[in-house]
Amino acid sequence: MIDTHTHIYMPEFDADRTDVVARAMAAGVNHLVLPNVDLTTIEPMQALHAQYPDYTSMAMGFHPTEVNDDWRKSLDAVYHSLGDSNHYVAIGEVGIDLYWDKSFRREQREVFSMQLKWANELDLPVIIHCRDGLDDVLAVFKSFGSSLPRCVFHSFTGTINDIRRIRLFGDFYFGINGIVTFKKSEIPSLLPHIGLNRILLETDSPYLAPIPNRGKRNESANIPYICACIARNLGMTDAEVSTATDRNAHDFFRF
Repeated sequence: MIDTHTHIYMPEFDADRTDVVARAMAAGVNHLVLPNVDLTTIEPMQALHAQYPDYTSMAMGFHPTEVNDDWRKSLDAVYHSLGDSNHYVAIGEVGIDLYWDKSFRREQREVFSMQLKWANELDLPVIIHCRDGLDDVLAVFKSFGSSLPRCVFHSFTGTINDIRRIRLFGDFYFGINGIVTFKKSEIPSLLPHIGLNRILLETDSPYLAPIPNRGKRNESANIPYICACIARNLGMTDAEVSTATDRNAHDFFRF
């Protein structure tokens, strides 16, 4: 199993990061993808990757909630940090987030568009963060026409209609995390519409821990709970889901 979205380089893991990695390995998680957030997370992310170069991969991007008055300077710094694209497997996480604040809506769209252009220039896929922002994401997509890079909608919690709208622009992937295990989650009903060949497993650690660990700090060792829940809802074995989602991750990131 591959955790395609985890932030275990964050301060929440400073006290026991080595143990967190060891638990992930013991749980059968064979690779981790580390998406960047902002300027402050670049150094710890790179340090973790340097410690586990064969077990982790990095994505470089500027998170939409970090867009503010100083966004141009920050985005330039992120682009500079991208440097040799051989060090990264994706642009991310990037996108639109209007849940907390809509005051930088226009700027978020511009930042997202610029990072999609980076992905095209470097032939990298894109990890998309979309929260209350699908209309804006699709508006940016429309401006790219047929030249969109391949994308995954990280932590997808939309509807069947959202899936249909997204697929008007491409056969994209969808990141499924611990939310799928929640009792009132609608995601299980979406899995057949997404299709196993377009699902990526993720935790979004330290957030969104699955049942039976909901409410606790999330970590990559929880991936088997997510895999098992998907398998139950699709009438498959855990091994079948693990094999298929590993293949999806390899195809998407081109490991």
